[in-house]
Amino acid sequence: MRKNWLLRRVLASLAVLAAVLVLNFVLFRVMPGDAVSAIIDPNFSPQAKERLRELYGLERPLLEQFFMYLKQTLTFRFGLSFLSRKPVWDELLSRLPGTLILMSLAMFCSAALGVWLGVKAAVKRGSWLERTVLRVGAVMSSFPGFFVQLVLLMLLAHDFPIFPLRGSLSVPAPSGGWALLADRAWHLALPVLSLTLMGFGGWALYVRNLMVRALGEDYVLMARARGLTKRRVIYGHAFRTILPPLVTILLMSVPGLVSGAVITETVFSLRGVGSFLLEALSGHDYPAAGASFYLLALITVVCNLLADVVYGLVDPRVRLEGVNR
Repeated sequence: MRKNWLLRRVLASLAVLAAVLVLNFVLFRVMPGDAVSAIIDPNFSPQAKERLRELYGLERPLLEQFFMYLKQTLTFRFGLSFLSRKPVWDELLSRLPGTLILMSLAMFCSAALGVWLGVKAAVKRGSWLERTVLRVGAVMSSFPGFFVQLVLLMLLAHDFPIFPLRGSLSVPAPSGGWALLADRAWHLALPVLSLTLMGFGGWALYVRNLMVRALGEDYVLMARARGLTKRRVIYGHAFRTILPPLVTILLMSVPGLVSGAVITETVFSLRGVGSFLLEALSGHDYPAAGASFYLLALITVVCNLLADVVYGLVDPRVRLEGVNR
């Protein structure tokens, strides 16, 4: 039964990934603009133009281009970028660590702050703390991300230059390992702060609701009757029961962080996969845009699959319901 349930989840994820591959090929070729003009200079000789078309496979039929694209994508050999003339995979590898660090720090900070505030709000029901957490969490979750980031950039980088205005590193870059690390952290501080402010509200509201329900269960009342300390009742009994859905929500929040990374890297001019995707789209760079979109979609699909698997492992009822359907 467990194998059938897991197989269904894996097949569903593969179907989504297949749809992404097809749309990835079609959408970038029906976009307005001409990809040939991005790589072929009008002053080139006819022989040079024909050589470039052969190099990028643009002279082949569309169906043949699709199978060539499919082979390159599945083997992570994405070809050469139209704009930089460098291998796309090398470009992505140089930018991927920055995107992963940004997403990881934002996820950890927003989840940690939201969980802590959600638990405090549930424990102190009816207090000013609970009302503040509920209102601030609802307000911060409703603001558009780019608006919050632009306001923070204007206030904390332009009007009061506490943080750098743009870029992933200072120019010129500092020499030395610790100085370079500190400079990178300084440039990441404001983007991570903006993503934390936008993300902690949803966590706080969700955790507060789960904890309110858990604190009213019989086993919590029994733990209090046994004379256990308040901290042990809250974190040793009530909080432990809400960990499975929290792990699932953590994995399912990755797709939102992926889309947020594209906007964040653009607003703060960070060197990452998201900004690389937008540069490739604006320059009609099919190999680079397709590879970036595929990589981000792959991260999203894998995290959704992991969320399904984790939730199914911790709650057998999910597996049984999925199989009975």
